[in-house]
Amino acid sequence: MTVRAVVRGIGSYLPERVMENAEFAETLGLETSDEWIRERTGIKRRHIAAEGETTSDLGLAAALKALESANMTAADLDLILVATSTPDLTFPSTATMIQHRLGMTHGAAFDVQAVCSGFVYGIHTANALIRSGAHQRILLIGAETFSRILDWEDRGTCVLFGDGAGAIILEAQSDTQDGVIHSVIRSNGAHCDMLYVDGGPSSTGTVGKLRMLGNAVFKHAVNDIARIIQTCADEAEYDVPTIDWFVPHQANQRILTAVARKLKLRPEQVVSTVAEHANTSAASVPLAWDAAVRDGRIKKGDTVMLEAFGGGFTWGACLLRY
Repeated sequence: MTVRAVVRGIGSYLPERVMENAEFAETLGLETSDEWIRERTGIKRRHIAAEGETTSDLGLAAALKALESANMTAADLDLILVATSTPDLTFPSTATMIQHRLGMTHGAAFDVQAVCSGFVYGIHTANALIRSGAHQRILLIGAETFSRILDWEDRGTCVLFGDGAGAIILEAQSDTQDGVIHSVIRSNGAHCDMLYVDGGPSSTGTVGKLRMLGNAVFKHAVNDIARIIQTCADEAEYDVPTIDWFVPHQANQRILTAVARKLKLRPEQVVSTVAEHANTSAASVPLAWDAAVRDGRIKKGDTVMLEAFGGGFTWGACLLRY
């Protein structure tokens, strides 16, 4: 009997404050413009967490929507995973904080740290735990407040990111064609100096700020993403063009376009929310996925390829039937 991790519910949350591109020049005094940002990234605006609004706040809001979508309560879950690089505290994990706020006193909860690839790493982990029989229903959240680790004087990075959260509920089901079909994850620590945060408890005792070598990251991202999508499809015995939807990490519209061109995808197959959300790191894939479900593009029974690339470098892909 084959057991699969099937998506039962999905939800997302974006902070109320919307920051338009024009604010970088008008409010922060940066030498940039709406036209400059749009031309290089495709980003028009992003959402920024309010003062005192934390990653666990965002994650909880997305989790509640996913539970509602699944017609479940926290009592139905036995594990919570939170993909984040911006936890509320160094410890305890953001996952345990959300577990407590959901009123869940059973099961377990822990964080997954793979930067922008965190949600895909989370699916890979959740799928393995479900297939092994260790867990039956898992809440997976991608949540970030990247605005807290940005250098707001560095126009090369601060214009790229925003805050948000997305969540799904995966359930063990047998004798079904739905759910996770195959997933692949990779990493290469040799490139950690191209995209990183220049602080941490063990090194500087500070939180630090995000630093990035943009052009170098772009080249690695396009090549590695295209390869891992092809690998995931090949190992699942699917032809890439026959997959209904591609939900990529929303880092930069130029990356999305370049990967689609490499794989000969039709533009309408690729879900893009980068213009409205910017890069929300581990939250970007579930945010884009939920947006496409809510607007009717992605329907039950559709095949969906998720992919992401993040600092470390980390990258991964997951093919599923929604």
